[in-house]
Order: sequence, then structure tokens, then C-alpha cells
Amino acid sequence: MMVRRYYSLPSLKALAAFEASARHLSLTKAAEELNVTPGAISKQVRMLEDELGNPLFLRRHRALELTREGETMSAALREGFERISSTFRQLKTSGGQSSVTIGCTMAMAHLWLMPRMGAFWANHQDIVVDHVISDHSRGLDRPDIDLRLRYGSGEWPDELSAKLYDDRIFPVASPDFAREHSVETLDDLAQLQLLSVEGIDWDWTTWADFFREAGCAERRLNVRRFNSHVIALQAARTGQGVVLGWASLVTPLIEAGDLVQLSDAEIAAPQSYFVTWSARRPLSRPATILRDWLLSLDD
Repeated sequence: MMVRRYYSLPSLKALAAFEASARHLSLTKAAEELNVTPGAISKQVRMLEDELGNPLFLRRHRALELTREGETMSAALREGFERISSTFRQLKTSGGQSSVTIGCTMAMAHLWLMPRMGAFWANHQDIVVDHVISDHSRGLDRPDIDLRLRYGSGEWPDELSAKLYDDRIFPVASPDFAREHSVETLDDLAQLQLLSVEGIDWDWTTWADFFREAGCAERRLNVRRFNSHVIALQAARTGQGVVLGWASLVTPLIEAGDLVQLSDAEIAAPQSYFVTWSARRPLSRPATILRDWLLSLDD
């Protein structure tokens, strides 16, 4: 006699195997994640397809492609697992403390968030804030992150967003570099060693973007490229060139005397900074408190 499942669900092992396979579009990567063999993953997915009565994958040569049924099942499992993960993390606390996880880039964490977090901790000692720092373009796309601080248009797939602030962009360099290089025009600026942050996010403004927006004719630039804003700023602080500074991030360095604004030329940042969260699950109470606190801050 077959035992009736309360929720009429198929094998949870099969669901986990399919979800990992759909996320990676690879049986091999799913097997590595779940610490089983690809054959075991394939067997579980086949069992799920047999019970469903429809294929979930189109099996191409060396590739998997989700069918329409597979896409529907994958989305439902992803949402369900994210909710379970969020609830589990909220309950898995020590000393009765609630927790919230926030993610952002290294520059945002180091120069904007950390100087402000002391005030939050002082007023919300019952909430533990965990931080995920990543400059990789997909490094913050983790289901265990409740809130993300992002620079962009405000539109991200499956995310809700609220604007934190707009920004301004202008060239900055070390005081010694500024004394050694007189800059009166954009042409003067264009001839200097320029430090450019590229490859993190293609929404990021480059020197070519800056000069175009500031009204300078297109020309050949002497550019050194970095994929870390923090490292580019460090290079500028040690006199190696000029970097574009977002006012919200470089103001503390200017106030400390590490950098100076090298020119009156500046542009409005084409994008804005946002706090975002998943559209597929409600925010926990600690996450809501932190989000609302962030939105209350002056930039």
C-alpha cells in the first residue's frame, strides 16, 4: 500500500537534485554541489520526470535546456527553497538575537556603509548584521543575502528596490600629485595618467564616459585599468594618477586629506544607489528595520 504524502509532493531528494541541476544547467555541477555522482542526479531527475509525466530538460549535446515545465518547476522550487533558507537562518540564532545579511561591494562597504553602521548597532543591539562583500558581478546573487546595496538603474530581475541617493562624479588625486600637475582645463586633465575602474559592472562610469559627458572631444587617453575601486583609490592616494571619485565614497578620503578634487569638472552620476531585496519573499523584521534605517540616512 502506497503511503499518502501529506503535501502530495514527490521525493524531496529528487526535487533538490532537479533544482540544483536547473540552477547550474549541469548534472555534473549539481552532483558536485550535492556531493553525489552525476549518475545519481540523473536518476533522481528521471524519477521526477516520470512521476510528473513530462520532461523537465531538453538534453542537448553537452548541455541541458529547461522545458517550459522545467522552467515553471525551477522557479517554484527556487522561491520555496529561498523562503525556507531565510526562515531557517532567522531561527538559527544565538542568545535570542535576530540576524540580517547585507551585501555590497568592497568600496561601498569600506567607504560608505561601515562608517555609518556604528549608529545602527548602538540603537539595535538585539540585531546581528552579517556582511557579504563582493566585487564580482554575480557575487551578491546569493539567496542568503537579505539586502543588497547596488549602483544602477533601480531595475534588477526578481528584486524590489528603493533609492538611497543620487551622486556626483569628479576627478581626485593625492595632494602631492595635485601640486605637481596643474589642471586648468579638461585637456590638461586628459593628458594625465588616468586610473579607471572597469569590469566590475558595466554601468560604472569610465573616463571616456566622463569626458564625453563633460563636453570634451574624444581623444586618446593614458589609462591604467583596475577591477577594484578600492585598489584604484589606493593607487591614487599614493600619487600614481587620477581616479574618478563618486562623492559619496571619496568625501571621507578628501576630509582626511588623503585625496583632493583635482578639477572643478564634475558630472551627475548617470545611475543611483539603491537598497534592494527579493521580490519572491517577504523581508524579516530585522531586515525591514535595517532597510528603513538605511533609507533614513542622508547620503
